[in-house]
Amino acid sequence: MSASGIAQLIVSGALMGLVYALVAYGFSLTYSTSKSINFGQGVLVMFSAFCSLTLLNVGVPYWLMVPLGLGIGALLGLFVERAAVRLALEQKSEGWILLTIILGLLGFSVAENIWGRDDRPFPTPLPTESVQILGVSISPMEISVAVGVFAVMGLIELFKRKALLGKAFEAVSADRDAAELMGVSATRTVMLSYALSGGVAAMAGILVSPITTVGPTLGSVLVLKAFSVAVVAGLDSGFGVVLVGMCLGSLESLTSFYVGSGWREAPGLVLLILALAVRPTGVFGKATIRKV
Repeated sequence: MSASGIAQLIVSGALMGLVYALVAYGFSLTYSTSKSINFGQGVLVMFSAFCSLTLLNVGVPYWLMVPLGLGIGALLGLFVERAAVRLALEQKSEGWILLTIILGLLGFSVAENIWGRDDRPFPTPLPTESVQILGVSISPMEISVAVGVFAVMGLIELFKRKALLGKAFEAVSADRDAAELMGVSATRTVMLSYALSGGVAAMAGILVSPITTVGPTLGSVLVLKAFSVAVVAGLDSGFGVVLVGMCLGSLESLTSFYVGSGWREAPGLVLLILALAVRPTGVFGKATIRKV
């Protein structure tokens, strides 16, 4: 294959990897405040995409569907926090692991009964003609993925660093008990982190659905890759997931072309195994010192 063909595979894979990074960023948002993650995050991606598609089908304009879809994702995130995470955190148990998985399975079943098992196309107002950038063909939908991912992550990071409420993330992450003594509500901060994580999941579903399709398995395909990205980058890495996500997407694209589509999932699993074996805190993660 020519150099331009290889570049095409790398760029297309990297842009798809940004979706993995966005879902992984949702993991890091909740982990930073509660040291917990939603193992049913993929269902939030899928459920929000189905709800957004339903809004379009009933005549809601695209520009209004996007914020409504993000709001639905945020509400789903709040529901997960209240139903599966809060009590477990109050009891200082790991019950949230099983509870988030159970809620994810329940959401999958609900989606199948409401929308069926068939995949559906997701309409987009963007043109279908690709543009040439330095000899690489990029579709408007792929460009929208890059713009959407960086916009959402950038706004959330700006909120965390500049807004008073956003600074509560760092306070609760550093020491939950000390933050409570200083007047910061850890419970509300965790709620906010899960709401933002749900909104991020919804955005991922809205961005990727026009490229693929919307179906019950949409989230399950993304969540394993996103979890690999989060672990390899580090659950507290922030923008580190972007670099790892783009690398994973490119590796998948190259592996699928040179080895076969059946091996497309292999790079993510290999990276996950290596990260857990060599550097459990992640490439960009920080080692923590436990007090005993």
